[in-house]
Amino acid sequence: MKKRFLTAKILTAALGVTLAMQATPIHADSVHVAKDGDTFYTLSKTYGVGLSQLMNANPNIEANNIYAGLKLNVPGQNTVKAYADPAPTLISASLNVDSDQKVVEAWGKSYNYTKKLQVKASAYSSAASENGGWGAVDYFGNPLELGTIAVDPSVIPLGTKVLITGHSFPGLPKKAFVATARDTGGAIKGNRIDIFVSGSAQSVSDFGFQNVELYFIN
Repeated sequence: MKKRFLTAKILTAALGVTLAMQATPIHADSVHVAKDGDTFYTLSKTYGVGLSQLMNANPNIEANNIYAGLKLNVPGQNTVKAYADPAPTLISASLNVDSDQKVVEAWGKSYNYTKKLQVKASAYSSAASENGGWGAVDYFGNPLELGTIAVDPSVIPLGTKVLITGHSFPGLPKKAFVATARDTGGAIKGNRIDIFVSGSAQSVSDFGFQNVELYFIN
């Protein structure tokens, strides 16, 4: 969906080594593959693990960015408890906004916001054809990941963190998720954003164009 003009640098092999070393904390005894609707809260109840203990075992995963297929470490478990038998009761994703206090709540977590903005959103994949030939890296040369969005820097400065709401797509968390402006695009001008989604270019194109609302959070 996007044609980008980048000055990205290729990541060094040292980054890959660092990520590999951080992949699984030594205190984690099992791995859970997330499904739609999973949260740290529901998983703590399912596995009988303290909420803070579970979150500490997954320091690189934001609470509101848990999506289907994501692998989470479950401390203190010798075997992975299956979802299918029996299926747990999942809480629904929530979204509440207090305009007077400028507070938005998503997935049980509250964020102070400075302003909100309605934009038209599209989605892009890691395919080189959508990334100016540079491949799966953002404007700064970092790997594309869930939470990366391309913006018009004159409207949304690079580095800005936002809570995205109003979208609907299987490859993204429901209701709301946190994203950071780390990319740009030749076609992304004005009140437009492009959301990185993991998947093939063909599957990501099903996102189409959607009107979403952004909350600029601290």
